[in-house]
Amino acid sequence: MKLTGAEVLVECLKEEGVSVVFGYPGGAVLPIYDALYESGIRNILTAHEQGAAHAADGYARVSGNVGVCIATSGPGATNLITGIANAYMDSVPLVAITGQVPTHLLGRDSFQEVDITGLTMAITKHNFLVRDAKLLPQIVKQAFKLAKSGRPGPVLIDIPKDIATTYINYAQSNIPTTMSNELTKASRNQISKLADMINEAQKPILYVGGGVIRAKASAELYFFAEKANIPVTASLMGLSAFPGNHPSFLGMIGMHGSKCANMVVCEADLLIAVGTRFSDRVFGDKSKFAPHAKIIHIDIDPAEIGKNIRVSLPVVGDIKDILGLLVDHIEQSSRQAWHDTIQQWKPKEHIYADEAFLRPQMIMESIFKATKGNAIVTTDVGQHQMWTAQFYPFTKPNTFITSGGLGTMGYGLPAAIGAKIAADAMPVIHITGDGSFRMTSNELATAVGEKLPIITVVLNNGCLGMVRQWQTLFHHKRYSGTTLNGSPDFVKLIEAYGGNGERVSTLIELEQALQRAVNFNSPYVIDCLIPLDEKVLPMVPSGAPLNQMMEE
Repeated sequence: MKLTGAEVLVECLKEEGVSVVFGYPGGAVLPIYDALYESGIRNILTAHEQGAAHAADGYARVSGNVGVCIATSGPGATNLITGIANAYMDSVPLVAITGQVPTHLLGRDSFQEVDITGLTMAITKHNFLVRDAKLLPQIVKQAFKLAKSGRPGPVLIDIPKDIATTYINYAQSNIPTTMSNELTKASRNQISKLADMINEAQKPILYVGGGVIRAKASAELYFFAEKANIPVTASLMGLSAFPGNHPSFLGMIGMHGSKCANMVVCEADLLIAVGTRFSDRVFGDKSKFAPHAKIIHIDIDPAEIGKNIRVSLPVVGDIKDILGLLVDHIEQSSRQAWHDTIQQWKPKEHIYADEAFLRPQMIMESIFKATKGNAIVTTDVGQHQMWTAQFYPFTKPNTFITSGGLGTMGYGLPAAIGAKIAADAMPVIHITGDGSFRMTSNELATAVGEKLPIITVVLNNGCLGMVRQWQTLFHHKRYSGTTLNGSPDFVKLIEAYGGNGERVSTLIELEQALQRAVNFNSPYVIDCLIPLDEKVLPMVPSGAPLNQMMEE
């Protein structure tokens, strides 16, 4: 049958199982939006194209499917760039579709023309400029394969307007869209050696990253850690891969990691890194990272192995398969002496002597209690993100949605929109700071318009908290550019959009507000007033070894 390029695109999206797209229309994508009109694909109109990219990102993380966002040419396309880069850094499967000026106007500085394929070359797995409408079905299929295969990531398809309106003959394709992630031969040959190193270790530690979650390998990780009785630490992106309330979980490692996790890494004789890229925020002083340990690195991306940290044994392959095979080769062990040693670094239960002020730990514990731990939590970036990572015990995979590699302020609310659409039955809590919330609070319009009961909890200290903390500790308290003058009243803001909100300053007020918010079937904002100079501690100064933590 004869269809326009835009209609072919929509048919291809349906073949890929796409049920929702996030976007913002404009002249160059009008044919695509017209084709979407009666397609059965749900279109979420965001307040800004950056919000569309982040929402598609959040949707992908929670659903496990490829997220799709759409923007018009020129500024529409460039507004996607931050979201695409965020997905690239955090290995999120995303297909970004942009409109482009007609092919005969390319390279002529036409109205709203920008070389988006050139601009996104470094932040996509691949990108396509469609110059022949007949190639569109093949390109779309290839884009989805690339986005979700191997190490996932974003792919961009740039479609000139005349390609979208050109008629071509189209027949539904039966080419399979899945790609095999079988273990490489080298990985199979190393399973035995890997098991021997683990069985011989007296003080092993597991360090897990977001790759475990992307590989859907949390169950395999759990069985492996249980059988070998190995304590578990995580990167920021690895949180929720292993139950945060499990006795063997020691918390996050790195600059704002737990004292216990950081000390254990410094004393371990074997570090097993699984699905992580060894960020500089993790290792601190590279020469003193895990100084007594042999390091095993398991990852699907060979480019990550040895990039930042020298390893003793590289294992390249699918994490789910490797951990599944490894369980049968390792010995059951109590490792009691090692666990007894670790106890000295575990924190004692905190008792609040003074409830006159809201403390970050109190906020996280109250959120966990109000939702019974059965919620998806998204965050922006800053102090609130680190407090969430430190104090909220994530118990299920894909329940912590945050910007890791790029550190994108403004990510949390649009990501919460995508997460809520992906998992409608789950409560979604957006934890943010007043600085981050100001960046994309316009997406409250999307949440209200789509009737999404997302709860936003603002940790409001009237400043850019993390930057101020660095200024306090390292820049002689010279607070340049970090005081947030002119912030809106966030309660009035959500009410203006048609939602509800309230301001709290004590634990009792917070607990009562959370109960009302959980039962309110519309977006809700809780503005939590916290002390100006509350700090994220412990903290390892940049470039210092992990055992040199600032604790007060």
